[in-house]
Amino acid sequence: MYKILLFSFFLVLGLTASQTLPAWMTGESYASFKGVTDILLYICLAFIMINVGREFEVEKNRWRGYVSDYFIAMATAALPWLLVAVYYVFILLPAPYYGDWDAWKESLLLSRFAAPTSAGILFTMLAAIGLRTSWIYRKIQVLAIFDDLDTILLMIPLQIMMVGFRMEVVVILAVVTVLLGFGWHYLARFDMRQSWWAILLYAVAVIFVTWIVNRLFHIHIEVLLPAFVLGMVMRHKHIDTPLERKVAAGVSFLFMLLVGLSMPYFVGGGMASYSAHSAAEDAAPSILGTQPMMSWGMIAFHVVVVSLLSNIGKLVPLFFYRERMFEERLALSVGMFTRGEVGAGIIFIALGYNIGGPALIISVLTLVFNLILTGGFVVWVRRLAVKANGKLSNAGMQAGL
Repeated sequence: MYKILLFSFFLVLGLTASQTLPAWMTGESYASFKGVTDILLYICLAFIMINVGREFEVEKNRWRGYVSDYFIAMATAALPWLLVAVYYVFILLPAPYYGDWDAWKESLLLSRFAAPTSAGILFTMLAAIGLRTSWIYRKIQVLAIFDDLDTILLMIPLQIMMVGFRMEVVVILAVVTVLLGFGWHYLARFDMRQSWWAILLYAVAVIFVTWIVNRLFHIHIEVLLPAFVLGMVMRHKHIDTPLERKVAAGVSFLFMLLVGLSMPYFVGGGMASYSAHSAAEDAAPSILGTQPMMSWGMIAFHVVVVSLLSNIGKLVPLFFYRERMFEERLALSVGMFTRGEVGAGIIFIALGYNIGGPALIISVLTLVFNLILTGGFVVWVRRLAVKANGKLSNAGMQAGL
């Protein structure tokens, strides 16, 4: 619970700084500061995604057994995403935009933050409360990794929608295909050093190589997929030392702080992006970004509604795995409520397309709200697991009689 509160604290701290520093620093000095913080943010994001890839452990000879899990995970990621996207269009935008494709594609990109489950936070907390050997933990480990993977893969067509289908898109698709093929063929094949400093060096290398590829081929590939694939091909070594845990937590805290810092300046009702990262620097302001600022009370209302919609969408596993008890299936679904670094990374990518406005603020605060609630979600999962175990014990006793 302490770690979850720190995640929220650093995200809020960064968000507060993003609204105060521009007024204290000159435009040129703040732009330089933002350049440094954006680079650090990418390093942290690559570090986190490499570790997510390292957790991707499947038995390739049993791939058919994972097909149903993948589609369930995909539905669990898609439903909250679509519910939030529809809400952004029909509730946050005026009626003339209901049929506007540009409004829809912006909403579909930004609302994707609601799709991924925070695998790192969830696994750590479930293990801490003694569920590591349970069916709930084993199944949620598969689903959470798959919905993170689905989120990363779907970002490719979403980004294509934002820039249009050009020749560069063919190159992007080719690079993505090669990366995925390489990752699957060499899954857990390479025996690489995996201490925290090695992962950090790999993260810097991924960013540098991605930058070179983008410059050479005049394309735009985010670091999420290359970093994830690099983690996939490593033969996973579970290094569980106090130093490793502290560094991993520290990188995640820094990432949340930097995500908050990357938010546009919206104090006073205006929206101005100071981010050095932009995939569409010459593009016109987005539809969502030009919407007028609303009152903080109304924003709070939308945060609660968007949180409810995104978590209702995560209840998909409740309707599958019917051979398990209701409590186990509900625990599996509630465990998927947790959000974290990958969702924050999606928000940061959306900023690169000048997507801002009240929808961006609502997305950030929804992430903060769900982080604060994560401790409660995990306690709920534990209680459901205990109740399920109690039922199993009673059934066993009755069968013995």
